[in-house]
Amino acid sequence: MGETRVLPADAPEVAELEAQGWSVTARSFGAQLDADRIDRQRLQALVDRTADIGATRPLGPDDVDAVLRLDALTAHDYPGGVATQHEPLDRGAATPSSARPAFGTVTPDGELVAMTFVDTDGPHAETHFTVVHPGLRGRGLGQAVKAASVLALADAGTTRFRTGGSAENTAIAAANVALGYVRDEEWVTLEPRPR
Repeated sequence: MGETRVLPADAPEVAELEAQGWSVTARSFGAQLDADRIDRQRLQALVDRTADIGATRPLGPDDVDAVLRLDALTAHDYPGGVATQHEPLDRGAATPSSARPAFGTVTPDGELVAMTFVDTDGPHAETHFTVVHPGLRGRGLGQAVKAASVLALADAGTTRFRTGGSAENTAIAAANVALGYVRDEEWVTLEPRPR
C-alpha cells in the first residue's frame, strides 16, 4: 500500500482512497488545442514580442550542448511530484528529431534561454516539457516557444495538440490559455498516510 497513485480527479477511487487515509499531494492537468481553433496572428505575435531577447526557432543537432545546459539549469524547477516530474536529458534525448521536434529562443550571443520539446504521432502532438532560464522568466518566452511549435507543426499537418503540467505551475497554465488550449483533464496524485 506504500505506492503513489495518479488518478483522474473525478475517479471514484479518489474518494475511496481518501476515506482510507490517503492524501492528495499534487494536482495536474491536461489541455487540448485543435488546429482549426488556432489564432495564427495571436500566436505569431507571442513569438514576435520576444524578439528583443533572441530569435525563436526550431532547434537541431547543433543545439544539443545548449539544450543540455538549459536542462541542467532548470532540472529542479518542475513542481507537482511524480505526475509532472522531468528526467534529466542525456545527449540522445536532447537531440531533436522529426518525431520529437524542439523549439527554442536563442540570444544574440548564442545562449539558449527557453525551449520546448514536443512528441509527435502522426497528426497529433503532445508537449513533453517547456522551460525558461530562471533569470528571464515572466517575459513571455515560454509562450513564444510553445507558440512557435504550434505554428510550425500545424503547417506540417498536425491537427491536435495536447499539453499539461502541474496545477502549481501558474506560468505554464497562463501560457496555455494565451495559446488557446482548453483544459479538459484534471489529475490528482495521492499518497498513503505515513505509518
